[in-house]
Amino acid sequence: MRTLVLIGHPNPDSYCHALAHHYAQAARQGGAEVHILDLARLNFDPSLHRGYRSIQPLEPDLQRAQELLTWCQHLLVVTPTWWSSMPAVLKGFIDRIFLPGFAFKYRPGHLIPEKLLRGRTARLIVTTDSPPLLLRTVMGDSTVRAIAQGVLGFSGFKVKSTRFGILRTSTPRQREAWLAQTVRLAQRDHAHSRARPPAFTPS
Repeated sequence: MRTLVLIGHPNPDSYCHALAHHYAQAARQGGAEVHILDLARLNFDPSLHRGYRSIQPLEPDLQRAQELLTWCQHLLVVTPTWWSSMPAVLKGFIDRIFLPGFAFKYRPGHLIPEKLLRGRTARLIVTTDSPPLLLRTVMGDSTVRAIAQGVLGFSGFKVKSTRFGILRTSTPRQREAWLAQTVRLAQRDHAHSRARPPAFTPS
């Protein structure tokens, strides 16, 4: 399987990075070809300055990111929940590359756009400093809904979501347990995925 790991935390020393690398290692051990996109290390302008009114040229890192999204059969996104949403760098990344004509396409006479990234699966891992139950019931699971439904599902991915928390008060033992769970998720995702392989191969 061709797997892309997208890390949405701007701090390269974050726990999200540890989760992502544990997932990537387990996927590789299962025979997957894995690429990692670490937003903490990419160089791009996160602002879509004129919306969809004009074409904003993609920086080389974003061109590569689009190639990898087209290439992958399975996508992992790891992000913290900040203010019931995602970090600005991840939101900016989404704004810049999940564009009409790439992720979706408007069709005359249809209310729902065509999903141009269909045939792929995804796993979303969200860390939170709030209790996951509170996140899902009181806060409306806003980060998961925005990414899993509003972006990935809208573009055609079939998404499964996992939440880890309370991160702020977690013990080293609990964090190790979440890392071990992430390894098991990677093994499960790569054992049971039935994604249709796209024909594209990145340069």
